[in-house]
Amino acid sequence: MANFSNDAIQQAMKTSGMIPVFYHADIEVAKAVVDASYRGGVRVFEFTNRGENAFSVFTELLKHVQKYSDLMLGIGTIMDATTTQKFISAGAHFIVSPILKQEMAAVCKKENKLWIPGCATLTEIVTAKDLGAKVIKIFPGSVLGPGFVSSIMPVVPGLQLMPTGGVEPTEANLSAWFKAGVICVGMGSQLFAKEVIETKNWAKLEQSVADALAVITKIRKK
Repeated sequence: MANFSNDAIQQAMKTSGMIPVFYHADIEVAKAVVDASYRGGVRVFEFTNRGENAFSVFTELLKHVQKYSDLMLGIGTIMDATTTQKFISAGAHFIVSPILKQEMAAVCKKENKLWIPGCATLTEIVTAKDLGAKVIKIFPGSVLGPGFVSSIMPVVPGLQLMPTGGVEPTEANLSAWFKAGVICVGMGSQLFAKEVIETKNWAKLEQSVADALAVITKIRKK
C-alpha cells in the first residue's frame, strides 16, 4: 500500500486546490466516484465516516486505489481518538474532523499522520495549530464565509486553511475563497450532484471535477 509523507499530502492539497468529500454505502458506487474524480484530475480524496458500514467500504476503497500510485485517500467525519486509531491502522492516509479534539491530535502525532481538525473560531484555529495541525478545516464554510478567512489571516500569518461545507464549484464562490487566502477547498454535495450519482453518469461527474479544477487553476493565475 502506498504511503505518503504528510508534506507530500499537504503539497498535493495545495497543488490541486480541491478535495472531494464523499460518502456512499455502496462500495461499487464509491469506487466509481473515486475513479471518475481521479480521471478528472483529483489526487487527494476524502471519504467520510457517515454510515454504519463506512469502515468496510473505506477498507475496500483503500485496496481499490492501490492501482493509483499518486492518489491520497483520507477519512473524514472522525470524532474521537479510538476511531482515529482504527482508520489509521486500516491505512488512511490522513484524518479529517469537523471538530477540534485534543485526543485525536495525540493519536495522529504518535502515528505521524496528517490531522486536519475542523475549527470555527480564531481560538480554535490557534489551539489546533499549537496541537500540531498543519492544515486546518474551516467548518461550516457556508456559515463562516470567505470574509472570516480574510479577517483572520493577517492575525495569524502562514495559516493553511481548507473551508468545507457549502463551497460551490463556481468561479465567483471559489474566487472569493482563494482571494481570502485558503490553500484548498473541500467540496461535497455541490460537486457530487445527487442526480449524477443516482443515474451513475460517471462521464458527467468526471467533467464536473475537471471543470472545478480548471476554475481553480484559472483563479490562481489571476
